[in-house]
Amino acid sequence: MEFGVEDAAFRREARGWLAAHAGDAGERRAWERTLGADGWIGLGWPEGGYGNRTATLVQQVVWAEEYARAGVPPRSGHIGEKLLAPTLIAFGTREQKERFLPPVARGEELWCQGYSEPGAGSDLAAVRTRAERRPDGTYTVTGQKIWTSLAHEADWCFVLARTEPGSRRHHGLSFLLVPMTQPGRVEVRPIRQLTGTSEFNEVFFDGARATHVVGGEGDGWRVAMGLLGFERGVSTLAQQIGFAEELRDVVRAAEASGAADDPVVRERLVRQWAELRVMRWNALRTLGGSEEPGAPSVAKLLWGRWHQRLGELAMEVRGADAAVGPAPWSPRTPYALDPLQHLFLFSRADTIYGGSDEVQRTIIAERVLGLPREPREPREPRG
Repeated sequence: MEFGVEDAAFRREARGWLAAHAGDAGERRAWERTLGADGWIGLGWPEGGYGNRTATLVQQVVWAEEYARAGVPPRSGHIGEKLLAPTLIAFGTREQKERFLPPVARGEELWCQGYSEPGAGSDLAAVRTRAERRPDGTYTVTGQKIWTSLAHEADWCFVLARTEPGSRRHHGLSFLLVPMTQPGRVEVRPIRQLTGTSEFNEVFFDGARATHVVGGEGDGWRVAMGLLGFERGVSTLAQQIGFAEELRDVVRAAEASGAADDPVVRERLVRQWAELRVMRWNALRTLGGSEEPGAPSVAKLLWGRWHQRLGELAMEVRGADAAVGPAPWSPRTPYALDPLQHLFLFSRADTIYGGSDEVQRTIIAERVLGLPREPREPREPRG
C-alpha cells in the first residue's frame, strides 16, 4: 500500500481543512455537524446520496492520520460512522439506509453499542437482554447492557437481544435499533473509572420500544459478528498516531528526570519505538488487501499490551513524581491527573475492552491455527 500523488493532494486538503476549522472543535456535537457539513463523515461508504464524500482506502488512512495529528477532540460520532453504517450497508434494508445513514453523515445523530452485559462480556453469545415482538411489528426491549461507550450522549443504540424465548447461545438473537430518548424506559448510569472519568455507562432497558430489526429476526448473531469485522481497520492507524505522541511525551519525561541516562531505560524506549513501527507496517499490510483471518485479533494483541507497557514505563521514568497529582488536592478537584498518569491508569483496560486478550488468542487458535474449539457449554451427562 503506497501513497500516490492524488493521496498527497488529499492530505493537503484534509490538513488545510482541519487547520482552518480547529477552532470550531470545542463542543463535540457541534463539531460533528461541522465535519458532516463538508462531507468528512463516511469517507469509506459507497456512493449512495447519503451526504458523504467518497475516498479510496488510502485516502481514508490519510484522513485518519491527519485528524489524529491535528489535535482536535476525539469523535463522538465514530460508533455510528464506523460500526453502524457499514453494518446497515451490508445487512440493512433500503429504507433503513435512507433513514439512518444521512443523519450520521450530517453529524446529527449519535450512536452507542448495546452488546456487553454483566454476564455476557467476552462471551457475547450469553446475552440475556430480551425483546418481545408486539402485534404491530415493533419490539419491547428489557435488560441491562454495560461498558456502553458514549451512551450518555447517544440518540440511538444498536442492541443485541434475545427475541426467541428459551433460545440459547447464538440462536434466537436479533439486532435491534433502539431510541435512547425514552424517559422511564431507558436509564443511563455512568461508570466512574480509575481515571476519575466516565466514558463508559450502564444502560437499563425497561420495556423500551424498538421499531427496526437489521437482517431479520433471529439473524442477530450473523449481523453482530459482521459488525465486529468492521470495528478494526483504518482507525488502527490513527490510533498509532496518538501512540507516537504519547511515546514522545514519555521520552521527554525520561530526559527531564535523568532516567534516559540509564541504558536499560534507553533500550526499553527504543523497543517501544521499534514495536510501534512494526505495528504500523502490519496495519498497512493488512489494509492493503490481505484477507488473513485473525489479522484484527493479532493487531489487538499487539497494541493492547504495547500500550500498557508504555503506561508502565511512563510512571517508571518519572520516579516518585509519578505519584503526585498536577494540582493541590481540593474537594472540587479530588482526582486531577496529568496526561501520563491518565495514560497509565486508562491503559490497564487495554487488554480487556474491545475483546479481551483471551478471546483474541482463542480466535487465532481456532480460526488461524485450526486447533480444536474450546467447549462452550457443559455436556449433558450420559445415562
